[in-house]
Amino acid sequence: MEKLAQELRKSATDAESRLWLHLKNRNLGGFKFRRQHPIAPYVVDFVCLEEKLIVELDGGQHAEQVVRDAGRTAYLESKGFRVIRFWNDDALKQTDVVLEEILRQLTAPHPSPLPASGARG
Repeated sequence: MEKLAQELRKSATDAESRLWLHLKNRNLGGFKFRRQHPIAPYVVDFVCLEEKLIVELDGGQHAEQVVRDAGRTAYLESKGFRVIRFWNDDALKQTDVVLEEILRQLTAPHPSPLPASGARG
């Protein structure tokens, strides 16, 4: 899995490279991001582990992979992560808007977990 992650880092898309410039070295709000990070059985584009936020960039091929992407997102969410997705085109042409949304997600209050079945509120 780590070998695949290394290969993906070497072959980053233009959109991934552009977004990484703004996410690396705690450049966005002081939050630490990793890129092409394994979360078995997947490798995610970007993740802030401390806030459990995954950022995925999707190219045109993802228009045909909606069901697969939904399954991937559901799995990652079941592991406690929040997943947000952007089109590559938006990351390239509207980088500031994408970064604002990522920062908003990082600083927004997290929803409280639902009480266990039978628990009283």
